[in-house]
Amino acid sequence: MALSVAGLLAASTSANIILEQIEKSHTVAYGEKVHLIEGTINVIRTGETGPTVVLLSGLGTPAPGLDFAPLVREMRGFRTVIVEGFGYGLSDMTARPRTVENIAEELHEVLSKLGIRAPYTLMGHSIAGFSTLYYANKYPAEVSAVIGIDPTVPASRMSTGGTTDHAEVPAADYWWAHAPSTTGLVRWATALGFGEPGGGSFTAAERQQMRQIASWNFGNPAVTDETLRMGENAAKLQDLRYPDALPVLYFLSQDTMNQQPDWYGAHERQLANVRRHELVVLGGEHYLHWTQSKAMAKKITEFLRHGGTQ
Repeated sequence: MALSVAGLLAASTSANIILEQIEKSHTVAYGEKVHLIEGTINVIRTGETGPTVVLLSGLGTPAPGLDFAPLVREMRGFRTVIVEGFGYGLSDMTARPRTVENIAEELHEVLSKLGIRAPYTLMGHSIAGFSTLYYANKYPAEVSAVIGIDPTVPASRMSTGGTTDHAEVPAADYWWAHAPSTTGLVRWATALGFGEPGGGSFTAAERQQMRQIASWNFGNPAVTDETLRMGENAAKLQDLRYPDALPVLYFLSQDTMNQQPDWYGAHERQLANVRRHELVVLGGEHYLHWTQSKAMAKKITEFLRHGGTQ
């Protein structure tokens, strides 16, 4: 039995390596590369006029540039900038420690190199709520508003993973995290529909490329390190609040609220000092932008064009 399993894994790994090489040689890259000292980050820009909105993905989202596509298509009249941080999409898969400070510094450098004019709106999904909170305090003159898509707040149960300890072990020591990718298990799982985005707003080509990138990137060193540092980063942000005068709009998932009864309350408390803030509850799962892109775009337009941004 053990020999049979080992043989299957060996065959799967060999097939996966060949298929991945073929895919990478034939897949058309999207976005543009921004070169930092630490490595290369992929960025997708759309729109030529209107206020700028910078989009940041949740933890482990395989291809943010594709993941946000339904929402970006609805955001007419805005310039959008999707930044695929290290470990995501077509960016480099290795990076320095994924502390909230390093992530914010890299984002700031990317936007500066691209000549993105401040002030701009930051929009973050899930764990990117850490980045928007830290960044808005680190660079207050450059942020005109913040939008959260079911964002993680430092006080929530989702934010710590049960620990606030510093991650002392290098992510490279967690080689097994990438094993499901190397052996082809992620490839076969996505082929069976696991992790498939909900809703009907993605094109067939987008879905296919998302499946491929999920197979390539799963458990890479940068995302593994970021996962290990969730508690550490949450602890750093526990007492931090958004500036009083910064407009903040949160979209909260009804599904997440059903799973975490204090989800709404935690967000409400985080924004208690913010003079102009709104919490909008939408039906659907954590990735609200998959199925609620039209409603979200309408609300974003209303919020930002009535005092939310310049």
